[in-house]
Amino acid sequence: MAIPLSLFLVILSLILLGLIPTFISTSPVQDPEQVVQQVNQSIRNATTAKRKSASLSCRTGNPIDDCWRCDPHWEKNRQRLAPVNPKPGTLRHAVIQDKPLWIIFARDMVIRLKQILIMNSCKTIDGRGAKVHIAGGPCITIKYVTNVIIHGINIHDCKRGGNAYVRDSPTHYGWRNISDGDGVSIFGGGHIWVDHCFLSNCNDGLIDAIHGSTAITISNNYYTHHNKVMLLGHSDSFKQDKNMQVTIAFNHFGEGLVQRMPRCRHGYFHVVNNDYSHWQMYAIGGSANPTINSQGNIFVAPNNVNRKEVSKHKDAPKSTWKRWNWRSEGDLMLNGAFFTPSGTRTSSSYAKASSLDARPS
Repeated sequence: MAIPLSLFLVILSLILLGLIPTFISTSPVQDPEQVVQQVNQSIRNATTAKRKSASLSCRTGNPIDDCWRCDPHWEKNRQRLAPVNPKPGTLRHAVIQDKPLWIIFARDMVIRLKQILIMNSCKTIDGRGAKVHIAGGPCITIKYVTNVIIHGINIHDCKRGGNAYVRDSPTHYGWRNISDGDGVSIFGGGHIWVDHCFLSNCNDGLIDAIHGSTAITISNNYYTHHNKVMLLGHSDSFKQDKNMQVTIAFNHFGEGLVQRMPRCRHGYFHVVNNDYSHWQMYAIGGSANPTINSQGNIFVAPNNVNRKEVSKHKDAPKSTWKRWNWRSEGDLMLNGAFFTPSGTRTSSSYAKASSLDARPS
């Protein structure tokens, strides 16, 4: 059987880098059609660049060759075929360092990443004092690391990335499969704080936390124009998310939002002092017996009479979800909004989490 062009290019790149011998067999990529589209786009871009350049240009129109042929000293920089070494002073160079860093910005800027930004532990991205946008490409991934703060960043129009080598520390880079296109993806991370950010219109979720992530605070953010806003918990069958604990506080859920503000599984979720001015399906939902404590929020229901309910018990009959501990305390319900509580008694976990007075924000 003939090898597809996309898979051939992946194999060829690895052979040229000396990372695999020429006789090795390959396994299927996760999404061959996605790779085909990326390769086709790369070829179109390279061809366009060739046509616009002078006839004596070193560019060939072949994206594999053009990444190195224009360098007269290419033999001294053979790894340029896999450009995974970020430049000092860039955001990517800062977030992968092994030491704690507080990252600030000298001026306003729009950062369009070519691949996902993989963060290392003990990093703060502080956008105060500048207008910083991460937009138009893959966005932020927090995977198996701890103690991360993202503050004051505009994160929007995030796309899928992957099928590329991406550096995640000063000493390691690896092959990344296709990402989901989240604004902020938290995978097995802990002690994470996302604060005072603007998030909108990403390929998948605006903020997703899965695979055993915990100790997460999501606060003072502004969300608009998105379908599946926030997923907390990987799947109903992934029991490790029982230890997930997330606080969602003082956020504004604005126009153009549809659902998942958040959508919870298994863990404990304290939703306090948020402003919900828009939703099209529901605001807060969950499955797999999560504990949800809604306190001091403002819920303004849509005009659609079939979408007034704030809460959504998902993927289970009433005989099952009626035992899940969900409650509303001090919430302000407007335009016919209502919350359906469940649980036979107040869970002891509620008392542990009620650390601030509930009042409408």
